[in-house]
Amino acid sequence: MPCIYIPPENRFKYIWKKLIQNQTAYTLPNDTSIMEVCRGRQSVTYQCETRRRKKGSTIASVKYTVHAATEMQAEEPKRIRTGHSRKETDAILIFCLVIGIIATVGMISAMIFMILQWGVIKSFWKSKSGQDNQEKLTNKRLLHNLE
Repeated sequence: MPCIYIPPENRFKYIWKKLIQNQTAYTLPNDTSIMEVCRGRQSVTYQCETRRRKKGSTIASVKYTVHAATEMQAEEPKRIRTGHSRKETDAILIFCLVIGIIATVGMISAMIFMILQWGVIKSFWKSKSGQDNQEKLTNKRLLHNLE
């Protein structure tokens, strides 16, 4: 566990304490900026204070809680408590991905069809909008005038 380190190290003093609930803090003999700990049977909280060597004033303080090994095993993951398993989540994501791919391929196919059949689509739109009927009437008038 690292303490707050400010170079150069010889200007500062690092005081590690073991904090025990409802008891006085136990000062550890470690005086470096990093301390190695092992997970025990009970949770333990450690505190490191970074102090100036000459003035003795505390610059920073960091607390770490090391949970017991049994607590880490006993604690259930959040998704199990909520009733969702990893397999269910993966199945939903795969389903959404497949639907998205199908929709994308469908849209691309429709666009390609429209590009290839542009003339047919254009004439279809003209007949729907009534432009085709106006052209027929104009052609009939011209034929009538010619007679």
